[in-house]
Amino acid sequence: MENALEVERLSVRLGGTEVLRHLSFRVQQGSALAVIGPNGAGKTVLFRALIGALPHGGVVRWAPGTRIGYVPQKLDIERDLPVTGRDFLRAKAEVSGVHGTDLGRALELVNLPPGAADQAIGAFSGGQFQRLLLASALMGKPNVLLFDEPTAGVDEPGEERLYEMIHRVQDAERLTLLLISHELSVVYRYATNVLCLSREEPCFGPPEEILTPERIEQVYGTPLKYHHH
Repeated sequence: MENALEVERLSVRLGGTEVLRHLSFRVQQGSALAVIGPNGAGKTVLFRALIGALPHGGVVRWAPGTRIGYVPQKLDIERDLPVTGRDFLRAKAEVSGVHGTDLGRALELVNLPPGAADQAIGAFSGGQFQRLLLASALMGKPNVLLFDEPTAGVDEPGEERLYEMIHRVQDAERLTLLLISHELSVVYRYATNVLCLSREEPCFGPPEEILTPERIEQVYGTPLKYHHH
C-alpha cells in the first residue's frame, strides 16, 4: 500500500518549549492511525502541524491529491446563536467553495436526519453536534480525515455509536483516518497503528504491540488497571 502521509523528524516549539521533537512515522492509505498519550503530550499540536496551522521543523509529506477533512477537539462557536445545523453546513460550503449538493450527502453519511439538521445548534446533544462537525469535515469529499477526540462532550452510551459511525464512514468513503482518542479499547479494536506521545520517547506500531500494560503505564506515568476482554 502507498503512504498517505510521511512524517520525518517533525519538531514543534511553542513559546520556547519544544512540544514535539524529531517525530517520524508513516500512515498507509486507507489505514487508521490512533494517537494517544497524556494531556500536554502534544497530540493536538501534532494535528495542527500536519495541516500546516503551526510552524514546524522536519518534513510533513502528504500524498499527491490529498484532500483533508479536520474535526477539531472543540469549536469556538456560541451554541445559543440562532443558527441551524443546515445553516452551519451551508456556511462551510460557501467558505470552502464546495457544492451545496454535498450537504445532503454529508448528513446522510453521519446519520443526521433532516429534521435534526434544521434545529438550532444549541438544541443539539453532544453526540449530534459531533455528527454535525463530522458532516462539515466530509463536505468537499476528503480522502483523509483528522478527528481530535471525537467523544468530547458525548455521554457514555453515545461514545460507542459515534466510534462505530466513524469506522463505517471510513470504510464507505475509503478514508485514511487519523484519530486522537483516550478510549484505548476502541483504539485496540479499530486502529491499524498507534502513535504514543509522551514526555519520554514516543512509540509507534500495531495495537497489539503498543497497548500492553507495561507500555501504557510507561506512557501515562501512572499505575492503571488493565482488563482483558
